[in-house]
Amino acid sequence: MPTVSVQTVAEAGVVGAGGAGFPTHVKLAGRADTVILNAAECEPLLHKDKEILRHFPEAVLDGLARAMHLVGAERGVVGIKGKYEDVIEQLRPKLPARIDLVPLVDAYPSGDEFILVYDVLGRVIPPGGIPLHVGVVVINVETAMNVAVSADRPVTEKYLTIAGAVPEPVTLRVPIGVTLAECVHAAGGATVEPGNYMVGGVMMGYLEEDHDALVDKTTGGVIILPDDHVVVRRRRQDWQQIVRIGRSACDQCSFCTELCPRWLLGHPIEPHKAMRSLEFNLVGEANVVGTSFCCECNLCSLYSCPEDLDPKNVCTQNKRRLASEGRRWENPPFDPGRADRHLRNRKAPTSRLMQKLGLKQFRNVGPLREELLPAVRVGIKLKQHIGAPCQPVVRVGEKVTQGQVVGRPPINDGKPALGAPVHASIDGTVTAIEDGVVWIER
Repeated sequence: MPTVSVQTVAEAGVVGAGGAGFPTHVKLAGRADTVILNAAECEPLLHKDKEILRHFPEAVLDGLARAMHLVGAERGVVGIKGKYEDVIEQLRPKLPARIDLVPLVDAYPSGDEFILVYDVLGRVIPPGGIPLHVGVVVINVETAMNVAVSADRPVTEKYLTIAGAVPEPVTLRVPIGVTLAECVHAAGGATVEPGNYMVGGVMMGYLEEDHDALVDKTTGGVIILPDDHVVVRRRRQDWQQIVRIGRSACDQCSFCTELCPRWLLGHPIEPHKAMRSLEFNLVGEANVVGTSFCCECNLCSLYSCPEDLDPKNVCTQNKRRLASEGRRWENPPFDPGRADRHLRNRKAPTSRLMQKLGLKQFRNVGPLREELLPAVRVGIKLKQHIGAPCQPVVRVGEKVTQGQVVGRPPINDGKPALGAPVHASIDGTVTAIEDGVVWIER
């Protein structure tokens, strides 16, 4: 098999497939003693990582081993929920030397990098830090598989789960650039009218009103929900509603803080104090500045708060404002011992979360269909990653082949900007380049 290098990973356009979209070659250019394969997949109703592991274990483990080699790691760890006993039994005999497996509890947000690093290694990433600060690189299951084949082919396909109000919850293999509606149709279509698309999951995903929006490298799934579902209703609240209700109903119980994953790791974020900023001018105080460390997991708003308030959005509003003002808390207080004292006892069980969110009514399965979803037209977004949008390197009317580069990150001061190239996912002709999308038709 061809040699995988940081350059082949970059040229193949590999980015974090778990939702963040950080260019993987940048991670793999660092040095770490451990690489963790993030197979926790803690968003309710999503199954694509587990299904990839079940169907392609050798490729995923090969990608993990290659990532270890690139960063100089002596150890690799597969972090997967212990409840997936069949997948674990299948993996254990295939684990290469220096790679082991750690079963995780079925809780949310076990797939958060900070929580995963602590659960697997007992290391606490400092506020504002990244896993590399404690000698770790974390990669997603699908990302690892893309790393393994990066010297042979670029990223032109995506795996995603379609679940919720559909006849056949399923994990699909699709060309990048098909529409969300095409994927939902492949699962039998929505069984409710109108069917609302929660892209990326009910907790950290977003409500997509445009059902013809395009699948990109970061799309992990679509959950179909009815109009009256609590998750849809909460996503449609505007900022004025959030503020008005929060001012009138928050009784400062502090449950949002007591169960906050970042606070439990010793970070200086206290959502219940951030809620006070709705009533008082606390912009300069630490309880507001600390919201810079919010991971936006939504646990406080959708699980912890007994009043159904929205501390997550209060935190993120403050977080965005602080970022726009260039304000950063230098040398923030940090209590890493708090994780040892409290974290294991305050995890949010996934079953309880699903019960509270009214998700138990849906089938919690997502078997993989290995055949590629057919497509005659795709739209390749020029920005499918953290960093600068790509610039098109093809013209309208040009014939392209699957895997051909159609966009590259811009060059700044002689160096490519942070990003990753994007590729044609089908053979065809470029019919348009508009609004940051390269359209290709067979």
